[in-house]
Amino acid sequence: MQMAIFHVTRLFRSRLAGTLVLALAIAPIWHAGAHAQVAALVNGDPVTVLDVTHRMQLTEISTHKKQSREEALNELINEKLKLQIAKRYIINITDKDVDQAFNGMARHAGLSSQQFADALSKAGIDVPSLKARIKADIGWSAIIRGKFQGSLQVGEKEVLAAAQARKKDDKPTPAAFQFKLRQVLFIVPRGSAQDAYEARKKEAEALRARFHGCEEGLVAARTLRDVTVRDEITRSSLDVPAKQREVLDATPVGGLTPPGVTQLGVEVFAVCSKEPTRGDNPEEREAREEISNQRYEAQSKRYLEELRRSAMIEIR
Repeated sequence: MQMAIFHVTRLFRSRLAGTLVLALAIAPIWHAGAHAQVAALVNGDPVTVLDVTHRMQLTEISTHKKQSREEALNELINEKLKLQIAKRYIINITDKDVDQAFNGMARHAGLSSQQFADALSKAGIDVPSLKARIKADIGWSAIIRGKFQGSLQVGEKEVLAAAQARKKDDKPTPAAFQFKLRQVLFIVPRGSAQDAYEARKKEAEALRARFHGCEEGLVAARTLRDVTVRDEITRSSLDVPAKQREVLDATPVGGLTPPGVTQLGVEVFAVCSKEPTRGDNPEEREAREEISNQRYEAQSKRYLEELRRSAMIEIR
C-alpha cells in the first residue's frame, strides 16, 4: 500500500501543481459576494453554485477551452465521491505523504512551502482544505491499486513487446549496472575566488592518482584538510544522465571519478563496486509506465462509475 501511496503522491503532485499556480492567478476574480446556493447533493454532501463557477473559470484559464456547467458539476460530484470512499477505508496516509505532494507543488511554482502556503491563503485558497483534497486523492489511488491489484499488473511479455515497438533503431540496449559510490567533497567556502576552486581541483587530482581502492583510499581522504567523505549511495546506470553514466563506466572499481565543481566545493566519487543488474531499460520503463497508467485510469473510471450508480445524487 505504501508503494501505491508513493506513486499517487508523485503523480498527483505533477498533475495538480500547474492547476494550483493558475488558481493563484484567477483567485482574485472569485468574488466573495457570490451566493452559495446548492447545485447538487452527493450522498448528502453539497456542491455549491460557487464551486461550479470556480471550476469553470479554472478550466477555461488552464485549458483555454470553455467548460460547460454540466461538465464542471460532474467533475465536482466525482471529487465528492472520492472523498467519501476514502473515508470508508482505513488507509495509512501520513501527514508526510501529504506534505511531500504539497511541497512538490511549491517547487513547481518556484516557491518554498511556506511562501506557497502564504500565496494560496492570500489568493483566498484554504490550505487545510487543499491538503484534505490531496489526502483524498492519495487515498483514492491507494484504494484502486489495492482493491484491483491483480488487474493492474503488467506482464513482462507485454512490456517487452511495447518496448520493442518504441525503439527507433536496432542498436542493442546497453547493459545495466548498479554502482556503490562514496562522495569525497573538497570544501570551498562560499564566495571564494576561482583560484580556490582550481587549487582544490589539483588536490582532488592528486588524490585520484594515489587512490587504489575504497577501503584504504577513503581513510586517506579523511586525513586531508577540509575534506568530507559522505555515506555510501547506490545508483543504477539506468537512473543517471548519459554523461554521468559515461563517467562511471570509464572509472574502474576502486578508482575516483574526475573532479567536478559544486556549490559546496569540488567533488569526486569513489566507485566502490559495479555489479550487473537486470532492470528496465528506458524503453521498457516508459512502456511499463504507460501500460500501468492506462490500466489504472480505466479501472479508476469503472469504479467511479460504479460509485455513481450506487450514490444518492440530487441535481438542483
